[in-house]
Amino acid sequence: MKKVFIIDDSSQIRKRIAEFLTESDKIRIVGEAGSGPDALDAVERIRPDTVVLDIFLPGQSGIDLLKTFKIKYPKMVVIMLTNLDDAKHREQCQKFGADYFLSKSKEFEEIVTTVLADPVHRNYRCTATKGDRHGII
Repeated sequence: MKKVFIIDDSSQIRKRIAEFLTESDKIRIVGEAGSGPDALDAVERIRPDTVVLDIFLPGQSGIDLLKTFKIKYPKMVVIMLTNLDDAKHREQCQKFGADYFLSKSKEFEEIVTTVLADPVHRNYRCTATKGDRHGII
């Protein structure tokens, strides 16, 4: 069972992500946070397998959290799920070790499949270009 922690500043988005993820009996939501500092503390205590992470957060950016998580927990899967779907942010997230980059507006429904992806065969996955499906980089 995949233990997933959700980090987004919107409680409505966190709820929606949790609803999608709990459709699978292979996923268990182990916590959520709405700010960077809260997320750091909780992830340290809980040690989830996977984190769904937004870029824009109060107190600390999701990219800063990504950097910290990948240094402290290199095997933890980090899925960036954001509205900041542009080349600059995709490249930054890839550079700092994000395993996946999904657009909230175009790929939200793919969150379950992404969480359940085999970590042994994962590659950085992101929206290749506007209108295209995921590209493997």
